[in-house]
Amino acid sequence: MKTFERLLIKLLFIQAIILLGVQFLFHYQHIEPYVSKVIQYEGVDKMEENNRIETFKH
Repeated sequence: MKTFERLLIKLLFIQAIILLGVQFLFHYQHIEPYVSKVIQYEGVDKMEENNRIETFKH
């Protein structure tokens, strides 16, 4: 039982280190556009400034 507990503690420790590393990358580095495809699905990847047509005169 001690070997299983040691293995479980090691796995939890490794997972915590990986979690903190990934959180750091996403929070402090601007890496999300390179790893996330949500930006491409939403259509904001290649946005261009368009001329706006006002329909109401103030």
